[in-house]
Order: sequence, then C-alpha cells, then structure tokens
Amino acid sequence: MHGMIKSGVALAACLASALAGAEILAGGYRLSAEAGEPLEIAAPAMPDLSVFTAAAAEARIQRKPEGRAVIKEMLHEDALDEFIGGEERLKEWVVRQKRMPRAIFIEKGYMNTAALARQLPREVFAETAPGVYLARLPIIVRPGATLHIDRDTRELRLSQEAGAFLVNDGRVFITGTQVTAWRERTGEPALWREAKEFRPYFLAWGGTETYVVDSVIQSFGYDASKAYGFSISQYSPSMAPKMKRSRPTGWLLNSRFIDMWYGFYCYEADDVVIRGNVYDRNIVYGIDPHDRSRRLIIAENEAFGTKKKHGIIISREVNNSWIINNRSHHNKLSGIVLDRSSVNNVVAYNETYKNEADGITLYESPRNLLWHNRSMNNERHGIRVRNSLDVRLQGNLLAANKLTGIYGHIKDLRGTDRDLEEDPFDPRVSLRIVGDQLVGNGSSPISIHSPTRLELYRLSILAPQKSSGISFSGLLGEHQGEIMDILLRQQRAVLIEPAGSLAQQGVKR
Repeated sequence: MHGMIKSGVALAACLASALAGAEILAGGYRLSAEAGEPLEIAAPAMPDLSVFTAAAAEARIQRKPEGRAVIKEMLHEDALDEFIGGEERLKEWVVRQKRMPRAIFIEKGYMNTAALARQLPREVFAETAPGVYLARLPIIVRPGATLHIDRDTRELRLSQEAGAFLVNDGRVFITGTQVTAWRERTGEPALWREAKEFRPYFLAWGGTETYVVDSVIQSFGYDASKAYGFSISQYSPSMAPKMKRSRPTGWLLNSRFIDMWYGFYCYEADDVVIRGNVYDRNIVYGIDPHDRSRRLIIAENEAFGTKKKHGIIISREVNNSWIINNRSHHNKLSGIVLDRSSVNNVVAYNETYKNEADGITLYESPRNLLWHNRSMNNERHGIRVRNSLDVRLQGNLLAANKLTGIYGHIKDLRGTDRDLEEDPFDPRVSLRIVGDQLVGNGSSPISIHSPTRLELYRLSILAPQKSSGISFSGLLGEHQGEIMDILLRQQRAVLIEPAGSLAQQGVKR
C-alpha cells in the first residue's frame, strides 16, 4: 500500500516538477499550494452536560399547591384548537367517545397519577393493577399546573380506542416510569400499522416545560399535524394571535422512545436538551427538531432502526445547536442530516454506520462544523454536502462507505419540490477539509463537483478498494497528480477555486 502511494507521489512529482509552488490554471479552476497551518480549525466550545441530570430535573418540581382534575368538553379550548378544528379532526373524538368529546383538565397546582385516580371516575381514569393506570380521555395540563408521572407509577396507558392523548400547556415531569399508547382490544402497546391510524401522542405547547427522565415512551403518534409522537412546539400560526407565550423547552434524559411515528419533534423551541436516550425502531424519524428551533443539545443518544427516513435530522433554520457523541446506525436513510438553512451548528464525535444512505448529510445548510466524527460502512457516502457554503470538516474518519468518503456537489432544486422552491437555497458548495482520514471507501476518497472554494490539508488516504490504487473523481480526478504532490510530497495545503469567467459566474452551472 505504502509503495503504491509512494509511486503515485513520484509520478505526481514528475508531472508537477515545473510547478514549484506556482498556481495552475486548468479547466476553469486555479489550483495552488498554500501554507497549511492557517487552515487548522479551532476546537469548538462544547456545552457542559454535567448539569443535565435526573436530580437536577427532580429539583425543578414544585409539589405545592395541590392541583385538581376536572372533566370538560373539548370545544372552545385554546390548547386543543389544533386537534378539533379543520379536516374534520373533531370527528375522530366524536366517533371514539360516542358523544360530544370531553377531556381531563389539570388545573392550578401539582398532581401525580395516583391523585388523578382518586379524583376521577374509574371509567375515564383507573388503576387497573398496582401502579398501572389507564386513561380513556385526553389529558390537558393547564398553564400554572403540573402533572408528574412518577416512579410510583409502573405504567400509564393511554387508550387508543378511546382517543386518549396528553397535552402539556403548563409543566410535565415523567420520571422513572413508562407511558404507553395502549390497544385495549388486544391488551398490548398500539404498535404502528399504518400512517393515518390514530395513536395517542404527547404535545407540549408554547411557554411550557417538559422533563422526561429514566423512562420509556412507546408507540406514540401518527400522520396528523402536531400528533407526530413526542412533540414540543410553539403554537401554530393560526393560534398565535391569541396565544402569545414564550418558546417551549424541556429535557429528555436517559429514556427510551420505541415505535414512535417521530421519536422526537420540535417547532420553534429553545434550549431543549436531548441527552442519553435511545430511539429504537421509530417510523419516520428518530430525532427531528424543526423550524427555527435554537440552542439545542442533542448528545449521547443512540438512534437506530428508523423505518422510513433518518436517525437524527434538524431542518429549517435549526441553528446554533450541538449534535455530539451520538450513535446513529441501521436507519433507512441517513444517520445524521442537517437540512434547509440550518446554520452555525457543531456536529462532533458522532458515530454513523450501516445506514442505507449517507452517514452524515448536509442539504442547503451553510456555516456548519463537522468535527471528529466516525462515518463507516454506510450504503452511500460517508459525508455528503449539497448546496452549502463554508462547511468545515476536521479530524473525521470516513471508512468503508460504499461510494465516496466525502462527496460535495450542487443541485438546482427548482421544480423538484414546492417547499424547496419556497425556501431560499444557494446552488454553491465550499469546503475546508483538514486532517480527515479516508480509508477504503468504494468509488473514491473524495469527490467534489463545481466548488466555489475547496481547501484540503493534512489528509490521510489509505486502503483504496480499486486495484489501480487511490483514484479521485470529479474535479479532483482531473488534477490528481498535482493534488497528491502538494498534499504528500510538499505537505502543504491545496486550494482550488474558480478562475476567469468561471469565477465571474459564481460556479453556478
């Protein structure tokens, strides 16, 4: 192997002997050797995870005053507007309850599940076995109230047949327990069968706090707005004028989310901490923070077996967040995705492997840092970057991926997706790649098409799968000899940028 690399360097040296550090102009691009040290990327600042513990969550519970539970009709309740208006959604509960639908409302103070059972009729909320409770109505926690599903609760079951679900409009704590969408007919969890079939779900609205610690959440959610599974969301735009409250937040710690439509979803949420959880065989996504959420910490989780799409994805202006020390593997598409103008995020120390698409994917998301990740044995690329400027990669290991280790490209998305047409996107790509290891990837170590700027420095390229040895593709393939000479013999940085008329065009071709 080392002999093959040395022979390649010798050949490159012969081809490049006349260059002597001078710039090359070929194919519309300028290739030059630069001093490498300024390209080194500073280590990112990491959040202090030690403050997010079970004890710290428990300390936030206020057990006084005692609350009360009342049963009222669901109509004319602001927190339920999303579920009883439009698309005949009220009909769902009329059919299930066989009357004008009602819900349980927790008001004014603290309640746990045992207190709910004491205050409510058995036909709507009952202890069916020691520590096992069954809810046959939706439960709504009003502003100023707290629901605590505590360690004395072995399991809280939300009846699928009766149309139960849980809405937090105040504070909810789920600690050391299990909450399950329950199929009464068969006496088992309401395992997913089809997208539009109602299943119980959890939703926390604007201004709320939600804490899940050392618990299991199973079989929540289906394909309906805000009923995705476990969700934390600012109020919908139609509700906003009358529901002006701060953004929601919460901590999800050391818990397991199984068979969820979405394992986690948020919308316009701030400072949510998702730490140490397992996202196990969920349907569409494992973890899916969405529109304009900020300062999220997604750390030390495992997401695997997602049936339709990605293990972890952030999408639509999810900014200034950390995705660190996660494992995402054996998912239907990619392990980790940054999508649609999600910027200023740190993706560090993650392992993504044996996913059916890429290990890490960036779509239309500039100004992100990928730091010391390991992306291995994925069915497509180790890292894929599309239409994203100023993406920095340092110290990543890309090994044994079926296609390329690092793949960068542009794509004109007009006419492919109405939502994409509405979102601004810039069909340009620029990358700084420093100190990455590219080992045994299938088609090529690196393939970059039409970059606005490409910087390469201190790369380790080993174990090519092709018998011909290391073989770049795309633009790099056209200049492989010169690039290898600069990287390996001169041990300097490679800078590739458009020149002449191509530079004037902005490389949008």
